[in-house]
Amino acid sequence: MKTYTYPKSAELFARAAKVIPGGVYGHLGPAEGCFMPVQAYPLFSSRAEGAYFWDVDGNRFIDYMCAYGPNILGYNDPDVDAAVQAQLKDGNCVSFPTAKLVDLGELMVDTVDMADWAFFAKNGGDTTMFSLMIARAATGRKKVVLTKGGYHGVAPWTQKAGHPGITPEDVANNLYVDFGDFEGLERLFAEHRGEIACFMSTPYYHPVFDDNRLPPDGYWKKVRELCTREGVVLAIDDVRCGFRLDVRGSDAHYGFEADLECFCKALANGWNISAVCGKDWLREAAGSVMYTGSYWLSAAPIAAAIACVGKMRKMDVAKVCTEKGRKLTSGLAEAGKRHGFDLKISGEPAMWFMRITDDPNMDHHQAWVAECVRRGVFFTNHHNLFINAALTDADIAFTLDVADEAFAAVKKDGPLSARKGW
Repeated sequence: MKTYTYPKSAELFARAAKVIPGGVYGHLGPAEGCFMPVQAYPLFSSRAEGAYFWDVDGNRFIDYMCAYGPNILGYNDPDVDAAVQAQLKDGNCVSFPTAKLVDLGELMVDTVDMADWAFFAKNGGDTTMFSLMIARAATGRKKVVLTKGGYHGVAPWTQKAGHPGITPEDVANNLYVDFGDFEGLERLFAEHRGEIACFMSTPYYHPVFDDNRLPPDGYWKKVRELCTREGVVLAIDDVRCGFRLDVRGSDAHYGFEADLECFCKALANGWNISAVCGKDWLREAAGSVMYTGSYWLSAAPIAAAIACVGKMRKMDVAKVCTEKGRKLTSGLAEAGKRHGFDLKISGEPAMWFMRITDDPNMDHHQAWVAECVRRGVFFTNHHNLFINAALTDADIAFTLDVADEAFAAVKKDGPLSARKGW
């Protein structure tokens, strides 16, 4: 099977490094060390369609990162993009919102089980910040409980003291508990009774560089009762997995109701919009918080979200993605076994994490992922992966062929540390 090279990506990166800090920023860039070896990965794309993207060197990839989640229907979905083009003819960013803002609000309330109202922004981090502000406005309290290793964006309060640009004061009101540790959460609530505004968590544990964990049986029911009893706002960060588990919200998938629920990623199939949905008792507090942005009422992304949510509901996208995910991940694990590797799959099938076991430095796993990427299957070695509805059985079959050949290459050539030039 042909393996890819990336000369044009390298040329572009050399130019980018002169004018953009890091060249490519975030964990997409070589400076972060998440893509190893660097030369196995593309750095710039040229176009995308359905389940694929093409890099600037003309190489095609089946994309299991899905733009880190936003691609749920397939890149350039015709229905979503037609809604955007129709709206652009009438305008986009104007001094006032269009009626579509109301239409989307009504659609979200009708779609998300826990929602009595909806508020729209741009990024996932906008929604988690707004949720914390709502909780503080509603309760008059300062502290927030977060799960250790959880990710809620890049605002200073979401990071750790000592990280570049972060001061101890930024995180002074944060308390931390292990995901799924109900007794630990109870102790924190008791130790800080009357001080905690909010418990914020993802619906299941999906950090980077770590196995994903589903909630223990009965966990969310007990958390819901505890938060209600202690007057603490229960905010669910559904930014990453929202709609892939259940179009009604991931809290509905796990059998409970959040007070606030944050959405972004899949909400508009790549158009830039996010949402907070909330319960009636928090409506007044949400309205009291000054929170807005220059492009938050842009009509085109709102039109995209209306089309995307409607289509996700019609096709039962969570069921589609889950079924495709099960077929793919079971095949990947089998491919590993054929070559003597135990590929551990964790999380939900529509948004899974994988790693080769007995590989503490991820030396074999990074080599295997790199071999897959060089053959046209885009995984990452540190992050959960995503399924989109445009993925076909033929795509899955091709992926499994690539995975098999990549495992064979690792078996033959060894891990990264054993390879010259890598």
